[in-house]
Amino acid sequence: MSRWLGSAASVALGFGLGALWSGGRPGQAGAEAAEGLLARLPVVPVVAAASDGSLPVVASGGVGGELAKYGLPGFPQLRSRASYVLCYDPRARSALWVVEQLNAATVSGSSERSACDFREDDSVHEYHRATNADYRASGFDRGHLAAAANHKDSQQAMRDTFYLSNIAPQNPHLNQNAWNNLEKYCRSLTKYNKNVYVCTGPLFLPRTEPDGKMYVRYQVIGKNHVAVPTHFFKVLILEKPGGEIELRSYVMPNSPVDEKIPLERFLVPVESIERASGLLFVPNILKRTSHLKAITAGKQS
Repeated sequence: MSRWLGSAASVALGFGLGALWSGGRPGQAGAEAAEGLLARLPVVPVVAAASDGSLPVVASGGVGGELAKYGLPGFPQLRSRASYVLCYDPRARSALWVVEQLNAATVSGSSERSACDFREDDSVHEYHRATNADYRASGFDRGHLAAAANHKDSQQAMRDTFYLSNIAPQNPHLNQNAWNNLEKYCRSLTKYNKNVYVCTGPLFLPRTEPDGKMYVRYQVIGKNHVAVPTHFFKVLILEKPGGEIELRSYVMPNSPVDEKIPLERFLVPVESIERASGLLFVPNILKRTSHLKAITAGKQS
């Protein structure tokens, strides 16, 4: 059973997704360890969750004491499943980011998409949960962040990608064409790399309006007001057979995109995604290796 993970102490996610949060009682181990992909990602500590929702006591002025007498209203919400790790954004009713580990084994198998159904993630509080009704007649597809076809090795792993916490409203033309091409490209990279770590998420980018000022504007759909991203990103971290690390980062607008446009046209400096998303990738990658090669538009490996 996957768990929500929350805490008062931040831990760095190995290849740089800013801060994750862990919370556990002293002496807990084994049975309370985080399940799924989170426990297998490089550098990431095994995270334990306090099953009763209590806050750990942190020495020297940390969370606890009188300030937390009646609890704190929220923490970053993580879900670790066999096929991905997800950080949920309750305000947007979708994920902030989703991380997958792809290799030749995960993208091969006999799992069938037809055996999967989109469904609510009932571990999300009902106030913050998307439903299938929110998407009905909205004009948007239920777009996967962790792609179903990335996890053909296990029917359960594929089924887990259909939780609506792993879904965001996506323009149908984008979802079925250019974005699908990018997902296929991610899978093709497993032929030449030991592992392909894929981090996918939404962006809500500002634009200049007629009054000359910049605004962040986005639509919401359904009675639960599921936020429609203006753009989507993918950051690919490639582990080469020789130990080198290669970084590729892409951004696409959440609008119709000509599928004939080469994918390299959507390459962007990872710093632009870090600034726009509030996440960090490079600092933590550099804790693991000094052999980092970033691929940007016009620069091929």
